[in-house]
Amino acid sequence: MKQKHAVRVGRRLAAIVAADVAGYSRLMGLDEVGTARILREHRKVTDALVAKHGGRLVKTTGDGVLLEFPSVVNAVECAVAAQAVMAERNQGVPEDRRMLFRVGINLGDILIEGDDILGDGVNVAARLEAIAEPGGICISSSAYDQVRGKVPIEFTDLGEQTLKNIARPIRAYAVGVSANARQISPRPSSAPRLSIVVLPFENIGGGPEQDYFVDGVTESLTTDLSRISGAFVIARNTAFTFKGKAVDVKKLGRELKVRYALEGSVQRGGNRLRVNVQLIDAETGNHLWAERFDKPVCDLFDMQDEIVSRLANALNAQLVAAEARRAEGVPHPDAMDLYFQGMAWLHKGSNPETNSQARIFFERSLALDPQNIEALVGSAIVGIHCVIGSFTSDHFEHLRVAETAVIKALSLAPNHALAHNVLGYLYLFTNRVAQGIAECERALELDGNLADAHALVGVGKYFIGRGVETEALVQEAFRRSPRDTYAYRWLMYVGVAKLWLGADAEAVAWLRRSVEANRNFPLAHFYLAVALAYLDELVEARAAAQAGLALHPSFTIQRYRASAACSHPAYLAGRERTYAGLRMVGVPEG
Repeated sequence: MKQKHAVRVGRRLAAIVAADVAGYSRLMGLDEVGTARILREHRKVTDALVAKHGGRLVKTTGDGVLLEFPSVVNAVECAVAAQAVMAERNQGVPEDRRMLFRVGINLGDILIEGDDILGDGVNVAARLEAIAEPGGICISSSAYDQVRGKVPIEFTDLGEQTLKNIARPIRAYAVGVSANARQISPRPSSAPRLSIVVLPFENIGGGPEQDYFVDGVTESLTTDLSRISGAFVIARNTAFTFKGKAVDVKKLGRELKVRYALEGSVQRGGNRLRVNVQLIDAETGNHLWAERFDKPVCDLFDMQDEIVSRLANALNAQLVAAEARRAEGVPHPDAMDLYFQGMAWLHKGSNPETNSQARIFFERSLALDPQNIEALVGSAIVGIHCVIGSFTSDHFEHLRVAETAVIKALSLAPNHALAHNVLGYLYLFTNRVAQGIAECERALELDGNLADAHALVGVGKYFIGRGVETEALVQEAFRRSPRDTYAYRWLMYVGVAKLWLGADAEAVAWLRRSVEANRNFPLAHFYLAVALAYLDELVEARAAAQAGLALHPSFTIQRYRASAACSHPAYLAGRERTYAGLRMVGVPEG
């Protein structure tokens, strides 16, 4: 019997390169066959570059490769060349379909076992690849010391990095090509947009029963935030490993590759329960937003649902605002940077200026990525607002374009809750009330936290003469999102329902709240003017009308009449009452 000879294990110093495809599982989910084919085609090009720079392919692992180079300079030059080629090959490819490599490079001692290489030097390269941004390169300080001043490349010092399963911190550098060569500029953050970890909430002075409630809030909030389109939320099992521990949020953000962390506490005092939460920028450690809920204790599960719903809605708006602020400082914004800036303009109110600015950003986003689902939905909202607010005389064209955009978004993402809600919004204002209500209800099936869908069902009700039901539906929207960015619209919806029912004093109360919530919304000023006129408060009514005209100088009764959305007799009667009120307060006929 022949004796097996042990494989000789040796050591040497080498430059190790680890690379993989960012988001490969997602790409495979979109098109398994096509993704595998494209990866093979890309590898033919990158393999040639590896050979050209004297590198050796050690092994492949699905979408990843492990390479060895005798020289760090050769390794870095090869990686830069490969990323430049990939940038060219991705030109014209929709952003969500681009194949982007992440590359980690380390200079270290390796173990040689046959054709394979092992050891800490290899592990460090693999962990550096994991923190590299998609399309970027990250190198260790040992590699940096060898290439500094020897290649025409700029480096960004990322500081000491705590890498998974690596005992000591590793100083890391992001790589970019100098201005004289093709540029591969690292983004300010390697963490995904809308990426967040919900840390286990702290139970302050509570017993085991409250502990279950506290953990339930954390788990439910993690689930509900995952429904935000485009959000990347760290799984519950990972987040709960930090329970009861003092956390350095900046270090945690680097480790988990998230931009934001949410932390909170729950405290019970007598018959009241207080929940404190705060949103933190994981890169800077700055506090971005804080909220406190103080409610009487009733059914803990009902309270948990309400708190989670409120938090999810508030966080959605806060995260969009934070991303929009980040995008303002990006020299070359991509499609999502532009989308967030468009949403920030929408959240400021609805008048000709804010609507126009939002449209510009959404159009720029779609020019870069025609299949950007979020920008398609945003552009549809702009088109609907344009017609409802009487910002245009070409209603048909704006609504046609809006419907085309939202239908395209749903063809790309059939279960996109907000897209269903916006389609419902559009149907309501294009004489398809039953379909509009059905689409809003479908949106709620997909995302029960979508408060605006409740309010829009309320709109449908007063369109068909059931305005007595509108207030309850809007109150449900407020229960889920009391400080919603669309709250000023919801208040107006109830005011209009009351106005059309002849309850003018109640209408004034609701419409005043709408104006106070957002003074940049001309339509609320005009409806307030009408309600005041019917109460014979003509001086204040005319002042409200002038405030509306200051925001929307081209508003006329004729323009408003042209925006009529429904043929139901109750709707038409309510509109006639509004036309008469507008005449009383001096709005131009047109």
